[in-house]
Amino acid sequence: MTTTSQGANGLTVMVVDDSNTIRRSAEIFLTQAGYQVVLAEDGFDALAKINDHHPALVFCDILMPRLDGYQTCALIKKSARFHATPVVMLSSKDGLFDRARGAMVGSSAYLTKPFSKDTLLAAVREHTAPKA
Repeated sequence: MTTTSQGANGLTVMVVDDSNTIRRSAEIFLTQAGYQVVLAEDGFDALAKINDHHPALVFCDILMPRLDGYQTCALIKKSARFHATPVVMLSSKDGLFDRARGAMVGSSAYLTKPFSKDTLLAAVREHTAPKA
């Protein structure tokens, strides 16, 4: 059995983004840090996979076809099973309106794309740390 760095303990993180580049970058950063990664191309894909994988954290792009990030976050938060799962919104815009709207649907935080490995991993640690 291999031990993972940074105390990841095999936590599962879901990345929902319609950009293959963003999904791959996040997957590489998270896998290197010892996390299990589940990728989803859009909100419907994420909702189909969340029950099977029970992620400890969801990164969710805002601008996606079919079901956008706000709708996806709201649906996750309405679920009795996943309402406590932190959702971090991803957006290429760093706008106050987007942050406010994300908070209104229950997101825990907001990351601007492109993100660095450090900001991505810091967000995971911050939102999956055991509450004191």
